[in-house]
Formats: sequence, structure tokens, C-alpha cells
Amino acid sequence: MTTTPDAHAVALYLEDHPNFFEDHPDLIASFKLTTSLGGRTVSLQERQVEVLREKIRNLELQLVNQSRYAKDNDGIMVKIHEWTLKLLAARSEQPADSVLDTLIDFFQVPAASLRVWDSSIDLDKKWHEAPDLDAAKTLAAQQATPYCGPSANKPGLEWLSNSAAIQSLALIPLRVPGSTESFGLLVLGSPDPARFTADMDTHFLRQIGEIASATVHGQ
Repeated sequence: MTTTPDAHAVALYLEDHPNFFEDHPDLIASFKLTTSLGGRTVSLQERQVEVLREKIRNLELQLVNQSRYAKDNDGIMVKIHEWTLKLLAARSEQPADSVLDTLIDFFQVPAASLRVWDSSIDLDKKWHEAPDLDAAKTLAAQQATPYCGPSANKPGLEWLSNSAAIQSLALIPLRVPGSTESFGLLVLGSPDPARFTADMDTHFLRQIGEIASATVHGQ
């Protein structure tokens, strides 16, 4: 008694015999498949063309998205460069003020502030004091990369002048270049909950943190 092979066995056979349809070309013309366009029946060749066109459309969409991301990244890199030059030119006696003012100006951040807990850093007293400074220090020590996400119950939120309206935060530890220990925390806030999200890339925020750290610490 001859048994009929199941679909899996047929698929395995075709994988092992890639020239099967070349040896049996008449079979291809006899295959009929249902297309996703209108549910009509088409030949195998037509279905293959449809699949290829869909792949091309998806690739074109990916290319458009990648081009947009590249353009956005280029714009951010230019802003970071210009921001760095602005800080270098300012050479302010109040580097914390310079960092925050220029950040808000160049990156259109609705709110920004910072605090430091290294007493050797010569800043006005206000930059060394905050009711949640211990919590901020703990978070900065635990964060290898900036935190991005909801603002609720996060240290540093109350440092912002309009804290009640802030829905999302970026919390960026301040560190001396080459050190793993933090000496402060930079806080960026927005009333838009989608401005700083947990899935966003923090590469540029890390760069901002490094530049702010060098400016505030004087290195």
C-alpha cells in the first residue's frame, strides 16, 4: 500500500531537489493560488511576482525610513557641535547656567536642571542642594546610560520649574571623563509623554552628558 506524503515531507523533498520544477515545467502552469489582492486565483508565476513586488515595497519603505533617521541624526550632530562651540566660547563663571540655557535654546527642551554632590566643584550653593539629592545620587550610580521614560516618582523632577506639567524625563548622570562614578545629574523634562521614552536611543544623550560633565566639572 502506497502512503501519500504529508505537506512537510513534500516541502523537504523540494528543498532537497531545487531543480524539480525545471525538470517538470508543466507543473508550474497548473498550480493555482489565491492572491491577497481581491482573493482571486492566480498562477504560481503571478503569485511569485506579487510576493516580489510586496518585498520591493517593503524595502523601499525601509529605505525611506532609514533616510529620514539619517537626516534627523545629522541634524542632532550639527546641534551638538554648535552647542559645544557655544559653551567653549562662553567660558562662563557659571557653567551650570550656561549648560542649561544653551541646552534649552539649541535642543528646544521645555525644561532642564541639574544638581551636583561633589563639594569640590565650585558652583553656587543652589546647585548642591535638593531634597531628593540622595535619591538622585543612587539613581545616577545605578544608571550606566541615561534614563528615559515617565516622570512619575523620579528624582530630579522637582528641580524643574514647571514640574507639575512634566510627563517624561531624561536623567543623565554627570561623570568625569573616563570615570564610572557620577558627581551629579542632568535632568531634561517635557510635558509630552512621547518626548523621552524607554525605547529611544540614548547615544546623543550620552554625548550631551559627557559635554555637560566636562563643562560643569571644569575638565
